[in-house]
Amino acid sequence: MPGKKDVLTRIIEDSRSQVEFSGVVYMKQGDEIIAQAPYDYANRSDQRLNTVHTRFGIASGCKLFTAIGICQLVEEGYFSFETPIKECLNIPFPAFDEKITIHHLLTHTSGIPDYFDEAVMKDYEHLWQDLPVYRMKTIKDFLPLFQNKKMMFPPGDRFHYNNAGYLVLGLIIEQYSGLRFTEYIELKVFRMNVSGYFSMDQLPANTALGYIDHENGTWRTNSYSIPVKGGPDGGAYTTGPDMIKLWEALLKFELLSEEQTQTLLHTHVHVKEQVNYGYGVWIIKNEDAIFKYQVMGYDPGVSFCSSGYPEYNLKLVIPSNKERGPMDVMNAIDNDFIKKRW
Repeated sequence: MPGKKDVLTRIIEDSRSQVEFSGVVYMKQGDEIIAQAPYDYANRSDQRLNTVHTRFGIASGCKLFTAIGICQLVEEGYFSFETPIKECLNIPFPAFDEKITIHHLLTHTSGIPDYFDEAVMKDYEHLWQDLPVYRMKTIKDFLPLFQNKKMMFPPGDRFHYNNAGYLVLGLIIEQYSGLRFTEYIELKVFRMNVSGYFSMDQLPANTALGYIDHENGTWRTNSYSIPVKGGPDGGAYTTGPDMIKLWEALLKFELLSEEQTQTLLHTHVHVKEQVNYGYGVWIIKNEDAIFKYQVMGYDPGVSFCSSGYPEYNLKLVIPSNKERGPMDVMNAIDNDFIKKRW
């Protein structure tokens, strides 16, 4: 009878082959690594293979890091989740509702205008047709895209995924920490791991390039398709092992107190069916029980998902340097391995 790892390996192989997956599948149960499988190329031109320790861009997967940073500052007493942003940020937003709080921004319920509204805009690259993407290096570089626009709806009215809200949270972190947002997260959240916010024109060694595939079989990198450097709403680089370390540190209350960790992982807004949202993290339920905490991200040439399964002491990370694949592999693991083996 095949063992647990054999079954998992077969499921991963079957699912990744169907989507021509490029990236890494890395999974731990407790202290045991039960999957560590790299696939395809980090650099296609040089035929440099992905490894378990390759860094990948994770797009919106790093909104969790921004939420952790905000929770740390709340814990230090600088402000509360119910503090209106007008009271804790010295940057003007003339058309924003004065009742918007930090809680609203964290939960995508603020109603502020978004610079990239994923509900109506399908191609992130369209943003950069008139605005040079290589100039987008700081949070303030994005302000002209949404700072003076009108509200979409009253704060607290409903959930509407919002990238600009996390940019505003990043500005708050910068104002109270005295550091650039990326410096703060690298120091206080990554804590000297190999993860970081790297400029695309200065990527460190062992970092995967992102690839956009075309129907005619050609491809290009995403160098001119996403901002040159990531920020509070997305764009960090991490590895499978590093992301597991972050889950472990979070769930062991090493990044936040137990109270603040539970606040971050608490269901603050219901999205649909079994899908809920905490602070920077999706919460997927199975009936009334929490099945997993999840983060995910998509950009041109980037796709990513990672989950922590509290009932099973499992952590899973699937980064990719293509535009699709991780969710297909994760769904196969969820349905054919986790739900059937336990």
